[in-house]
Amino acid sequence: MKTKSKKTLITAALLVAFTISALAEEGGAVEEKAAPPPLPFHTIEGYGGGAITPIAYLVNPSPDAGQVFGLPSASYSYVNAGKKSLQAFALTETLWGRLELGYAYNRFGVGTLDDDILDATGIDIERGHVGLHNLNLRVLLLNESETLPAITAGIHYKKNEGIEDIDAKLGGALSSIGLDDDRGLDFTLTASKLFTPAGKPFIVSAGLRSSEASHIGLLGFSDDRELTFEGNVVWIPTSWLLLAYEYRQKSDSYDRIPGLVGREDDWHAIDVSWLINSHATLVAGWGRLGTLANTKENDAWYLQLKYEL
Repeated sequence: MKTKSKKTLITAALLVAFTISALAEEGGAVEEKAAPPPLPFHTIEGYGGGAITPIAYLVNPSPDAGQVFGLPSASYSYVNAGKKSLQAFALTETLWGRLELGYAYNRFGVGTLDDDILDATGIDIERGHVGLHNLNLRVLLLNESETLPAITAGIHYKKNEGIEDIDAKLGGALSSIGLDDDRGLDFTLTASKLFTPAGKPFIVSAGLRSSEASHIGLLGFSDDRELTFEGNVVWIPTSWLLLAYEYRQKSDSYDRIPGLVGREDDWHAIDVSWLINSHATLVAGWGRLGTLANTKENDAWYLQLKYEL
């Protein structure tokens, strides 16, 4: 096993051990509360947040004190990024009100990348899409209070299906620029605080991410782990409407293949959500994603339907 894999697995094991200890100490101590609105959404990677960034609040915890299981939440998201597209299927479950488990599968349509590779190299990669599996574990380390934010830590295991086949057909071209793995781990730490100016909920979130991923793993993973910033602001002006802005800094730890793999740009998103009822949300949004492999996609549009049981 690679040294970096051993280190990340040890870190993951320590966080899981801390979680079990915290839950054992605080089990049954959560105050009973009414069921909240169906927030946060699912990110496209399958954990609680906006479209592209996390929020420290967990998805659909049980409102009953001492109950182990919340009820599951499921979502479908579609992103039209110009010549490329992404579909995300996500499912989450929150335990003890402190531990959020999530899974998402991303199907990423590569757009004109296969044709551009064929034109540039004469090689047919024989793939119009790649898949990305996301397994997520998030722990609520600190409950929000009047003075302190909620703080959540996360481990996110990612496995790409398809990128190794593309790399093999290209004779190791992706490996040669540093994208030499099909799996990796992200670590996140997120703080969120609710404010109520003029009596309207306003949520501010900020966090750090340690990652090896290229374009969240859709183009594979490098050996260089980088620390980036991400955050969002959410305003709920009415009981049925939510508006948000998101920013996600992106690392750029690999070389280029001119015309085929460009630099990685930071992501921006604007979300508008209809809180349909206490179970369902419908989200529409716009994203500025910058360079995605061989094309610039600065006018991405997306929809998400999320349902909580």
